[in-house]
Amino acid sequence: MNPLPQGTTRLGINIVLLLAGVVALRLGQSVIIPLIIAMLLAAVLGPAASWLHRVLRFSWPMACLTVICGLVLVNLLLILVFTVAATRMVQQLPSGNQEIFQFYEKFRANLEQAWPWPLDHELFPVNPENIDQIRAYQYVTEAGRKFLPILAEYGSSWLWQWIIILFTLLFLLLEGRMLTRRVVEIFGPSAEIRAKAGEVLGDIARSVRTYLVWRTIINFGLAVVVGVVYQFAGLRQAWTWAILLAILNYIPYLGPILAGIPPFMDAFLFTDPVHTLVIVILYSVIIILEGYLIVPLLIGRSMELNATTVMVACLFWELVWGMVGLFLAMPIMAGVKAICMHVPGWRPWANLMGIDHGDMKVEASAAADDPSLLMEEVSARNPAGP
Repeated sequence: MNPLPQGTTRLGINIVLLLAGVVALRLGQSVIIPLIIAMLLAAVLGPAASWLHRVLRFSWPMACLTVICGLVLVNLLLILVFTVAATRMVQQLPSGNQEIFQFYEKFRANLEQAWPWPLDHELFPVNPENIDQIRAYQYVTEAGRKFLPILAEYGSSWLWQWIIILFTLLFLLLEGRMLTRRVVEIFGPSAEIRAKAGEVLGDIARSVRTYLVWRTIINFGLAVVVGVVYQFAGLRQAWTWAILLAILNYIPYLGPILAGIPPFMDAFLFTDPVHTLVIVILYSVIIILEGYLIVPLLIGRSMELNATTVMVACLFWELVWGMVGLFLAMPIMAGVKAICMHVPGWRPWANLMGIDHGDMKVEASAAADDPSLLMEEVSARNPAGP
């Protein structure tokens, strides 16, 4: 039997190691997820604690506690906003039979106008005599009863996770300088290697901080703009849906779509199809401008990841950690790209993840004029061929 080529053996080992890493990430998510979230928050809040310590002369423990208390207050404010909004939403729902029938008739008329096919008379009967005849209403109420216990269980689980994250964040802030020195020492006794390791760690922290800070500023600025649009459009929960967009917009591509569903339903249920269409168009224009103009301008092209990398990263981290992985995908990839940029052998991977706007213009022009020119350009960059 002929032995396998060395390259094939190395590839197989790398694949096995990758699969083992994925399994370890999946099995250790109860420990790894809080640690990663705490590290991301420490990268963002560390400079604020340093400013309090250096400028306002707070002691270092007091500065760390102050920024954590600020984070807790922001979370409590968001929880309060959503609690008040949920209470108002429940109060605005039709309660008596007469109100339910009036709401149903208006909804059915709007749906009949917008839906291109005839409505199912079992789901949406004409002139029902009692509520039990409205099958769609029964399905919605049954789904709501099943969803509430799941939501309560999920909320209690995340409350415990946030307690762990806050304690981990406190320890990371208090001992951050010491931990950084210890991590740098792992790379060897050479002063040059330690300096390079410290530079890499600093660049990772700056990359993650830049992404998270600007992403947060953009998201809440976007929420203000969208909230004003919703308010003028007459939505019942205009600012609730705006804040929901600010939170879900951390998820690339999928987040804005999910955040657009509740205002669409609000407009469709309580206004008319024309208003709903106008809101959908305005929302789409705002999201497109934010994604293709605001984000590249403020975050910077050095932080950009191409669309393929973003989609693969979202699919991978969602597979590993579910919905939480979608929120963490972009900060993690920002850190991975920063690491690849500092390791000479890994720099092609950083280039693969990024966007070269000059190459995009050349390739687009070549493809438009003559597709064969594009193939020649690719061959010139890779003379060895496949």
